[in-house]
Amino acid sequence: MQMILDKAILASRHILVVFYLGLALALALYALHFAWKLVKYASGLFSVEDSDYLLGLLYLLDSALVASLVVTVAVSSYDSMVSRLTDGAKAQRIDWVAEVDPGNLKIKLTTAIIAISSIHLLQIFLKSEKYSDRSITWALVIHAAFLVGGLCLAVMDKLEGTTKAARKAVAKKVTEG
Repeated sequence: MQMILDKAILASRHILVVFYLGLALALALYALHFAWKLVKYASGLFSVEDSDYLLGLLYLLDSALVASLVVTVAVSSYDSMVSRLTDGAKAQRIDWVAEVDPGNLKIKLTTAIIAISSIHLLQIFLKSEKYSDRSITWALVIHAAFLVGGLCLAVMDKLEGTTKAARKAVAKKVTEG
């Protein structure tokens, strides 16, 4: 009975494929929305104020970061939870997937979230007259929380030594010393 239960639980990881395919579909829809925004952005090349054009560019940058975040989560999660993507990785030019370990992924995700939050904060500052002092304060508090959380994750990761870079550094010290 235990063996059947173990196999069933282990096989349940394949249900995650539905979520990763859903993320891929959502990303495709987001890419269409991005293309529409890009056309709209390009059409305002000579008619829009500089600050509004900069805001449009920040939106496009933000979209690229969000899309990268989705891909990073989907690919690395699929690789670690469902099926390894490293078989024939060199031939398919996806050998970078093996470089994303849980510690590395936490840092990458946190960095992307902080960057996205920074862009939103910059957008708020550029149009600060449209926001109340309370909204601006909350945006700053939330951004600070992301920063503190990111620093805590980085410190914990450093203390645990869970990233490949940290393990390589330790291995190098051992072989040298």
